[in-house]
Amino acid sequence: MSDETQDAVEAIENAAPVARKYPSQWFALHVLSGQESNVYKHMMSRIRTEEMGDYIHEIVIPTERISEVKRGKKIETERKLYPGYVFVSMYLYDEQKKMVGQTWYFVQETPGVIGFADGEHPIPMRASEVEGMLSQIREKEERVTPKVAFGIGDRVRVGDGPFEGQEGLIGSVDEERGRVQVDVSIFGRSTPVELEYWQVEKL
Repeated sequence: MSDETQDAVEAIENAAPVARKYPSQWFALHVLSGQESNVYKHMMSRIRTEEMGDYIHEIVIPTERISEVKRGKKIETERKLYPGYVFVSMYLYDEQKKMVGQTWYFVQETPGVIGFADGEHPIPMRASEVEGMLSQIREKEERVTPKVAFGIGDRVRVGDGPFEGQEGLIGSVDEERGRVQVDVSIFGRSTPVELEYWQVEKL
């Protein structure tokens, strides 16, 4: 699990909020593609060195775990749910709805950041959007998603287990449990067997 994903999960699970000097709202930042993790690391480092903890509260890069079979082995990697975006909980507007200069420049001067997703007049994310994002992080953390989506009738090769190397057609897909039913040959007879997503690869 990446550092930013671990931090996001811990922030969600932490029931006791940290006392902050200023209130915060969530904003989406547009960053250079492939630089999401570097932006996260730069921000975390600068929060400490520039004492911006009261202004920048949380930084999140939603990810999901992806599984696939390569050369008969299960491999897990992480994939970003929103490539090119980083989400930050920050104190950007004061009580008079004026932009807070320290926060604005902190964001704009972070290497890899293009700017706020909304342009020069950022709009805070709605509560429903924030909860949806955090719920998505919780859900994705609890289960692994197959790199390839499977459908009924797809031809696959079994990459693990007693039927390794056999090919067959998918008869049913259980997305909730992450399992598929594949028709394989047992003693010369076509027989349906249930396998996990990661145990098969699409042909």
